[in-house]
Amino acid sequence: MAVAIITGASKGLGRALAGALAGRGWDLVLDARTAKVLGESAEAARARGARVAALSGDVTDAAHRRNLVAAARELGGLDLLVSNASALGAEPLVRLEALSPDGLRAALETNVVAALGLVQEALPLLRESSAGTVVAVSSDAAAEAYETWGGYGASKAALDQLAAVLAVEEPGLRVWAVDPGDMATDLYAAAVPDDGDPRPAPESVVPGFLALLDRRPASGRYAAADLVGAGEEASGREGSGLGPVRAEEGR
Repeated sequence: MAVAIITGASKGLGRALAGALAGRGWDLVLDARTAKVLGESAEAARARGARVAALSGDVTDAAHRRNLVAAARELGGLDLLVSNASALGAEPLVRLEALSPDGLRAALETNVVAALGLVQEALPLLRESSAGTVVAVSSDAAAEAYETWGGYGASKAALDQLAAVLAVEEPGLRVWAVDPGDMATDLYAAAVPDDGDPRPAPESVVPGFLALLDRRPASGRYAAADLVGAGEEASGREGSGLGPVRAEEGR
């Protein structure tokens, strides 16, 4: 069985991706700060046949990151690391003139420093996989200038650059920074609480992530919306064996 670590897996995109991978036969290590909600995500994935280790904690804690990787090792290894946990830096978002340095540090600590720390911890297992993959969940705010999104966007731009350099330094891995696009998530609601416009459910962008796993294009930055058509075609073939297989088995 292939094994994935997904951070920020209690709600939103993390939970939706966990469910989709579980349906494809993956085993999962799931992380989030709130144990009760994380447990609900874990039970949903187990109902689809996955073995699941659910570890509540904060990805900024080095000991918690070590525990996540240790849990993957106990499941048999690690094929996919999804850095999805994110912090805004201010809730709701504010203009740069009002963004506190502590808020910016918090966004960088979760979105960049912790993501790198988890990659560093996971690299030995990822290198052992026949299809080791890192997915950094990015944002269009990393590439576009949106009012009030400066601190968060800067942290995601830094994450994109880390992913790009990691791809050069680890040519045996696939490293993708993925912009999921607009989604109706708690994170977005906290960022812009007065925005009542409807947004797509996180489940709607998951086919784009699945398409990457199926097609395994070169390392780089991708927008989920550009991949959704191919992903939907592939997701109709659950259980077909698509996606990584171990060498010993084969905003």
